[in-house]
Amino acid sequence: MRPIGIFDSGVGGLSVLRSLCVLLPAEPALYLADQAHVPYGPRPLEEVRQFSEQITRYLLGEGAKLIVVACNTASAAALQHLRQAFPLVPFVGMEPAVKPAAEQTRSGVVGVLATPATFQGALYASVVERFANGVTLLQSTCPGLVGQIEAGDLDGPVTRRILEEALGPMLEKGIDTVVLGCTHYPFVIPLIEQIAGAEVRVIDPAPAVARQVRRLLDEYGLRAPEGSEHGMVRFATTGDVQGMEAALIRLIGEERGVEGVRWVEGEVKPGNHKGH
Repeated sequence: MRPIGIFDSGVGGLSVLRSLCVLLPAEPALYLADQAHVPYGPRPLEEVRQFSEQITRYLLGEGAKLIVVACNTASAAALQHLRQAFPLVPFVGMEPAVKPAAEQTRSGVVGVLATPATFQGALYASVVERFANGVTLLQSTCPGLVGQIEAGDLDGPVTRRILEEALGPMLEKGIDTVVLGCTHYPFVIPLIEQIAGAEVRVIDPAPAVARQVRRLLDEYGLRAPEGSEHGMVRFATTGDVQGMEAALIRLIGEERGVEGVRWVEGEVKPGNHKGH
């Protein structure tokens, strides 16, 4: 069976994969982490667009039937371009969950945690313009947080300090809702909840993305047959295979082999190395 292709700059998109596996357990998937280039957030949008196009070519070459851009930065930089470049392929991207936050806030003040590229992108501007009328949005780029999560530090002192510096000023101004505008950030929801307190709602966009994937699979007639066994999930990285295997155990509790792929002259090529 053809897999769902999923990619991110690193391990953040595993938060999306986790929701997909819950909602669509029969679907096979291929997850690619472009850890040779993580993080995408500070990179120029054009560079991220090029990475995204080449990764999409690789996933389609591996038989992917639908592509999930499980990275807010890549969605902001490349989603529109990918839909134009591959018009027959269904894509699902990440959109900051400003709409549900604006609907649910009681104080009218919402915090948004995201990367610089996400805040600069037209996608974020469009979502804010459409849905944030009458709501005050406070933004933070949480410098260094993606690197901490990539390293598996979900609740250490450095990670805590980054989040306290981001959330402290927001809490003083009365936020009651936090939007996670980066797929890495759901892995630190327990720490965000500790810092922000029980009164503040944290919105993880991953379940909504999984529902959109299900809708598109149905629309295109691509769903795995009912009653299929659990779909096989393959993992690949352009970075360190052992590091990625350790991250799978830490972040989603899975002890799995990871395939090594590599960048060769601007294209993603299968590597020789497979983890165990």
